[in-house]
Amino acid sequence: MKLTLGPLLYYWSRQTTLDFYAAAANWDVDTIYLGEVVCARRHELRTADWLALGSELTQAGKKVVYSSQALLESGSDLSSLRRFATEGGILEANDLGAVKIARDLQIPYIAGTHLNIYNGATLAWHQNAGAIRWLPPLEASRDTIAATLAELAAATPTPIETEIFAHGRLPLAFSARCFTARHYDLSKDACEFKCLDHADGQLLSTREGQPFLRLNGIQTQSAACHALIHDLIEVRAVGASHLRISPQAQYTAEIIAAYQQQITHPASTSAADWARFNPEGLVNGYWHGQAGIRLEQTV
Repeated sequence: MKLTLGPLLYYWSRQTTLDFYAAAANWDVDTIYLGEVVCARRHELRTADWLALGSELTQAGKKVVYSSQALLESGSDLSSLRRFATEGGILEANDLGAVKIARDLQIPYIAGTHLNIYNGATLAWHQNAGAIRWLPPLEASRDTIAATLAELAAATPTPIETEIFAHGRLPLAFSARCFTARHYDLSKDACEFKCLDHADGQLLSTREGQPFLRLNGIQTQSAACHALIHDLIEVRAVGASHLRISPQAQYTAEIIAAYQQQITHPASTSAADWARFNPEGLVNGYWHGQAGIRLEQTV
């Protein structure tokens, strides 16, 4: 299994973003996903900047994929994505508009998790359309993923790469409304770019004080961090070829190193380390077919 660095889900300053990817060039990941995937108003880096960054990472030996937004809302969004496709190469499609662009240009694409592929017939359709890899929906269990791949294998002898979202706060839903702007009593079109104040999103708790969700502009995330660090034997058995690590403001490099260690030399991991890396706690319930907020112990 190979590690990938997923697209940046948060809004960081231009220099912070550039510094992050300069460091990522030396991390033990096979593929790095680039581009704005949440909100088109986030433009510390423009399309040309992402393409230049991709060129630098390619020269550093990384495979680069440009990710689409899950909600493509305007012609300018499509224009930017078409430029990524024509100048950058492979796309991660998180919207059917991105799939259409890839098909029109006859380039391969990666079927992102937000395309909601739940069965072999849908996966086969995407493979025939040009998908070379897919990411299962975030709430899909190990059994659902295994069944989907079995259905595909029964329909076609051509295999497809499978990338599992292995570590990060789960991007659960999107809305045309910006929740971060609303928190500050601002409109979406005059948000004052408040997402810049929340490097890992904004924690939302219940009235009882229990962490519940994380607000990230138009995206709603899990409060705790989804982690499959203790489930890698099962992940490998399902047939995963790649594991995605989602960027966070701190400890991304340490998290990648820990996963790489578990892939090559499995051993027990320190609870103290994970409490430091993700003080909000870890969950893996979806993988086990349980509520996503649960942490199931692997026997």
